[in-house]
Amino acid sequence: MKNEGDHIAQRYNKLDRIAGLGYQKYPHKFESTDTVDSLAEEYSSFSAEELEKLARKVKTAGRLISLRGHGKAGFGHLLSGGSKIQIYIRQDKVGPEKFELFQLLDVGDYIGVGGTLLRTRTGELTIFVEDLEFLAKALLPLPEKWHGLADVETRYRQRYLDLIANSGVREVFEKRSRIISEMRKYLESSGFIEVETPMMHVIPGGAAARPFITHHEALGMDLYLRIAPELHLKRLLIGGFDRVFEINRNFRNEGVSTQHNPEFTMVEFYQAYADFEDLMDLTEAMLQSILLSVNGGLTAEFRGNSLDFSSFRRFTMMEAIREFWRGGQPPSNDELFDPGFLKKSLLELDSVPGEGDGWGKMLAALFEEIAEDNLIQPTFITDFPLEISPLSKQKPSDPRFVDRFELFVGGLELANGFSELNDPEEQKKRFEAQLEERSKGDLEAHEMDEDYVEALRHGMPPAAGEGIGIDRLVMMLTNSSSIREVILFPHLRVPKEK
Repeated sequence: MKNEGDHIAQRYNKLDRIAGLGYQKYPHKFESTDTVDSLAEEYSSFSAEELEKLARKVKTAGRLISLRGHGKAGFGHLLSGGSKIQIYIRQDKVGPEKFELFQLLDVGDYIGVGGTLLRTRTGELTIFVEDLEFLAKALLPLPEKWHGLADVETRYRQRYLDLIANSGVREVFEKRSRIISEMRKYLESSGFIEVETPMMHVIPGGAAARPFITHHEALGMDLYLRIAPELHLKRLLIGGFDRVFEINRNFRNEGVSTQHNPEFTMVEFYQAYADFEDLMDLTEAMLQSILLSVNGGLTAEFRGNSLDFSSFRRFTMMEAIREFWRGGQPPSNDELFDPGFLKKSLLELDSVPGEGDGWGKMLAALFEEIAEDNLIQPTFITDFPLEISPLSKQKPSDPRFVDRFELFVGGLELANGFSELNDPEEQKKRFEAQLEERSKGDLEAHEMDEDYVEALRHGMPPAAGEGIGIDRLVMMLTNSSSIREVILFPHLRVPKEK
């Protein structure tokens, strides 16, 4: 106690005094007949006369977020379920012992109350307290009189305080829950089965990313936190599940930004006997269904733009480069197939190609520099170079490209999908090409997965697969500028000791 501030010491002292009145310091439960949010919703429109006639008895609980006393009476507000309601307590109504308990309460404490609903002279819906129960003491004060938590890092690091102090934060995560629920409903109604696959892999695969490494003591082997569930989900296609999906946690050992968190959530789904164009159609319909249910329309405000999901544009990667070319005559197809032209264009944009980058990587890099930030309205980009798509089927009309798409909204990549490669020998060649890239220093290149190649040799039907970033979708539908705003506990650096 010697190191605690006086106001904190006073709270500890009050807890002891409450116990001295015969109350448990930490009681086990409280039987409610109502919730604060249900009362606020159901009776918000009732007049004082209607409430007086109704004489509604209630019993509810919550956290005290305001408290003021006037002699032998007092007021406060209870917060629970994102709603608040006023309480009014008088000594002559509850008796001296209960009123003494009231006088030992602090803002932040949890209490249970029983009483009658009324509306005060100021028109506020109120519980006239007839019984009071102590449930928990807040031994530390809420931030800046509970309503002033503004420091961004404190908000993320102590999300529990953020949820108390900022009502809009709770709304974001309630909407996130609804978005995921609607996505699950849509996929299930379309014949997909939800599955769970391992989060620890012997070989990291399914994406180009650096993994996190862990160690299993009993097996005496290193394992990798999954960067994607793709290869396990495609094994299920081989096993006879024609439509599968997983709402999954992925882990990628990459930088942290407003768009990236090392631990994030995606949905991945795979459909047998379909190709990438079928999944583009499904994605349009699913996102429109989610927006109608969650937002009540097909538009969403995001970073100063009004996003319109009523229609989706489609460009090939080359078409997008030409569409958003900066100044001068847009390049011809022949120029975009010329590695020398691509390298020169990238250098003019202060983007230095990696040593050994081939035509495909440079084309993708030029697309990122020229077009990506301009893809505000929902836009599918197709025809990706083979070089950057080791798991996709080549286009029959031009084997330099693959049947792949990425969906961009608000200048961010939201989804990635393709017609799945199901030729085992071609897949093995692609893995070998990726190993060559790793030998050149590309730590994100795919490793060889012999077990997956063996699975393909048992036969996989033609299929298409897709992943959608749930965190980014929530960002767009809640107008959140940073991915940290839509992850309850984002990763942060360990704070420096003071």
